[in-house]
Amino acid sequence: MRLTLAQIDVSSGSVAENVGRATTAIRDAAADGADLVVLPELFNVGYFAFDRYARDAEGLDGETLSRIRSVATDNDVAVLAGSVVEDLSTSADSGFDVPADEGLANTAVFFDRDGERRAVYRKHHLFGYDSAESQLLEPGETVPTVDFEGLTVGVTTCYDLRFPELYRHLVDEGVTLTLVPSAWPYPRVEHWKLFGRARAVENQLYVAAANGVGQFEDAELLGRSTVYDPWGTTLTSADDHPALVTATLDPARVEQVREEFPALADRRTDWP
Repeated sequence: MRLTLAQIDVSSGSVAENVGRATTAIRDAAADGADLVVLPELFNVGYFAFDRYARDAEGLDGETLSRIRSVATDNDVAVLAGSVVEDLSTSADSGFDVPADEGLANTAVFFDRDGERRAVYRKHHLFGYDSAESQLLEPGETVPTVDFEGLTVGVTTCYDLRFPELYRHLVDEGVTLTLVPSAWPYPRVEHWKLFGRARAVENQLYVAAANGVGQFEDAELLGRSTVYDPWGTTLTSADDHPALVTATLDPARVEQVREEFPALADRRTDWP
């Protein structure tokens, strides 16, 4: 399966411009043979544009997600719409569980090649350190999975990388590829590289972490979107400039690594 991480430049609050960059990246990746394209966290409004969250929130059928859905269909490619700020009050009848009847959420949506909305993931762990996210948003409560091109795909978002128990749950759900749309800033470069690789190694699955680039008033995204294989090997990575980061994933590789080094089979869960 050919996977592309769309490391786009995300401008603070410039929704039309950012969505334009995202749709261009999807078209270019599809033309290059991608089966699945992953966009960064809050790729339309920008993670650090906190004052724009309420203004630019939308439902699951909102303008941004509708455009991404249309581009996916037109180009016969699946897309993880990294995330947008979702207005939960519009999603009660969406067919997907919502964590609250109102409020906002950091929401990623998986669209299949035909535009079908296969999964909706709302970020579980909301960042509180020098960030208004935990004050403005509702955390997600469900962890959906999607079967795609021989892989079982799960989604986590940015700060979720720091919580290994979430990834253990994904392993128990049969996940073999975790997509991680992110807005990871400087200076925490070493943390970014550590957590993605660690989650791949300890869970023996693919981890594909799609970060943005761009300068905000008080932060700069560090890019470095990376795909790790189940052994923790870097298959592809970028620097801190816009890029399409592409790797070919072999579904059989997960089972091969788990058979050769059966650490997961030695897990103990019978703690007192």
